[in-house]
This record gives sequence, structure tokens and C-alpha cells, in this order.
Amino acid sequence: MPRTADDSWDIATSVGATAVMVALARAAETASDAPLIRDEFAELLVSTPELSGVREQVSAWWTPEPEDGPDGDGAYSVDSQQMINYQAVRTHFFDAYFAEAAASGIRQVVILAAGLDSRAYRLDWPAGTAVYEIDLPKVLDYKAETLASLGAAPRADRRAVAIDLRHDWPQALRDAGFDAARPTAWLAEGLLPFLPAEAQESMFASIDALSGPGSRIAVEIFGVDPQRRAEAQERWEQLRARRAARGEDTSFDPFDLWFDDEGRPDPGDWFAAHDGVTESVSAREEAVRLGRPPHGESGPFQNGFVVAVKS
Repeated sequence: MPRTADDSWDIATSVGATAVMVALARAAETASDAPLIRDEFAELLVSTPELSGVREQVSAWWTPEPEDGPDGDGAYSVDSQQMINYQAVRTHFFDAYFAEAAASGIRQVVILAAGLDSRAYRLDWPAGTAVYEIDLPKVLDYKAETLASLGAAPRADRRAVAIDLRHDWPQALRDAGFDAARPTAWLAEGLLPFLPAEAQESMFASIDALSGPGSRIAVEIFGVDPQRRAEAQERWEQLRARRAARGEDTSFDPFDLWFDDEGRPDPGDWFAAHDGVTESVSAREEAVRLGRPPHGESGPFQNGFVVAVKS
């Protein structure tokens, strides 16, 4: 369903289902012969009966179309390996970001729209680190209950903050024990297109207000230009029609989930204008550096990453 101003979801629907798709990519990367990242919890989190329908839809979405054939140009198929490679590069970048933040002495972490992020469970956090995860209640409950049932325990002081980022999440964060006077490492990964422009602006302002000196934030920037996004959406509609004609489930439509509001501030420019020292990294260049060169010019490697440190 297309987004509305105050919609909600669980882990198997709407925006929640995209977290499952991303975790499936991390699971595939972890199981590969030479994984760039290791997320041993990804497969566990997506293998429950509750998510069987989402897994089937994503699997169908990633399955090559018969019309493309072994020698085709891939016009009707999703490049699933490109998706897996991108998630590996993105995860690697932000894992390194947290390692650097911890090495600098930061012991307070906030993961915005945490979804099925398992960093509280899998990264080597220094003693005394608190990891705050903000997301909708059903999403956080699913993750915590699933991992607890498997005997997994977080490696930091994990604090769930169950609230929509379009609501008063700063107060909910304080209520969970967050200390705005301490330096904090923030992460906004895979998030911005799922927020209206005004909610993004408000979120950045709240992060700035809650960040003591030495705090830092890492943001994923989605760099798909309007023309390429329109072309990708047109190809998806053609693919969707073909699959619907074969009686396949085509209800998973990622293009329905993004807000298209114009006027969003560039994250790097925004934080630079608010006393932040920023560094921007091209996802494409990072992929080449890590030995995962992208295929072609389109797809997720148009994105980038920004890290800003508050002076």
C-alpha cells in the first residue's frame, strides 16, 4: 500500500518487509564463500514462520525472468547479486564507523529505524556501551523475542525505544536513559526515503540538539536521480505485470514505500552548516576499494555515505 502520513506496520508488512529483504541479503553474504561481513543473526531472524510469505515474495522478486535467458540483457530481472553486494558494502562501512566511534571513547549509540539490525548482538562493544534501537513496537518486539528464543543475548546494554520517528522520539529516548550531555554515535541507515521531507528535517534538528561535543552521525544518502528512478519503476511495473499474469504474488512493491517529497536537505550540507565536520564517501568507490565493483551505472551503488562529527 502507498504510504500515508501516519501509517504503521509490523516486520512482515510495508516498511517492515524491506528490513526482511535487507536481512536476507546479509544472510546470503554471510553464507557466501568469501563474505565481506558476517551477520550470523540475519538468517535466524528471517527464518521464522511469520516471515515465510515475505521470504517467498523477495525470492520471487530476485528470481531471473525466463524472457531474459542466459544471454539476455537482464531487462526484466532484478540483479539480486548486486543487491547482496551493496548490502555487504554498506554494512561493512557502518560496522567500521561504529568501531571507530568506540575506539574514540564513545559509549552511547543510537540506531534509528533499527529494523532487523543485529549490531547490538554481533559487534564487539566495549564495556559500558549502551545501544539504543528506535523503531516501531512490533518490529523491536519481533527481533528481541526471536533472538531470545534462540538463546542469543546482546553484547551491549541494548535499550529498545519503541516509537515512530515521526512522533516525539527524543523524549522517548530520554525516558530510556539517554544522556544528551554524552557524546553519541548515531546511525541513519536505509532510512531517509521512508520519511517525509519535513520529518527528515526535524530528525536532523533533534539529533543535533541531543548531541554533545564529539558526537558523530553516519547517514546513507540515496542518490537515485528522478529519471533513473522513473525508469526503474517502469521496468518494475512491466515485471510485475508479467508475474501477475503468471499468477504470482506481486504485493511486495518497494516503490510504494518511498516518500517523493522534493526539497530534502543534503545530509552532508545540513550537518556541515550545524558545526559538523563531514566526510562523504561514494558507495561505488567504496565497493571498488573492497573488491566488489558494481555492475553497470544504475542500482543501489548510486548511493553514498556521510559521516559528520560535531565540533
